[in-house]
Amino acid sequence: MATFMAKWSMDYPGQSGHFHFSLVDDQGANRFRDADAEHGMSALQRAAVAGLESYLGDYLALLAPTVNSYARLVKGAWAPTAATWGVENRTAAIRVIGGGGSSQRIECRVCGADANPYLAAAGTLAAMWQGMEDDLRPSPPVAGNAYEAEDSLPPERRFPGQLRAAADRLDRSSHARHLLGDAFVDHFAMTRRWECREYERHVNDWQLERYFEII
Repeated sequence: MATFMAKWSMDYPGQSGHFHFSLVDDQGANRFRDADAEHGMSALQRAAVAGLESYLGDYLALLAPTVNSYARLVKGAWAPTAATWGVENRTAAIRVIGGGGSSQRIECRVCGADANPYLAAAGTLAAMWQGMEDDLRPSPPVAGNAYEAEDSLPPERRFPGQLRAAADRLDRSSHARHLLGDAFVDHFAMTRRWECREYERHVNDWQLERYFEII
């Protein structure tokens, strides 16, 4: 049977749903590419990366929408746990991929296979758009293991560790409310809290194996 759970077995890494984004103008030119700039990154691409750094955590509930999503988003499991970025760095949440004019792009490595791709894309694009709109500048890229850099990051760049916290962060995000609308944010945050309540009132296999005989 096929499954799109983000984490279906403790013996294997989680299942992701990575997105690759580029930006082209009316003539088909890649606006993320500047051959004369470091790593080939145009100012527009740097601004988009900075937007993801600043705002992606607000949209985590769209990219990781189930209780199971957060079993994948743990340190050392090839899934990002904070809004880090790097050039060709597969431990970072945001991976800049260089190359020719047609291949310069951004990979968002946060989404799980369980995400609705339309909502995940909307959240990712909203964060990128705000960075470009405000002409933000990213922090220095992470070289090496991005997990080791997490403890030095400001709290807002660390991802919530479970679904309820992600729903709460979306709910209080003025940025998300401005771009996605109050009606959507209110409804979606409510559905994620409902999912958490349904999970919390059920007995699962881990609880039975852990407690049935020893308590």
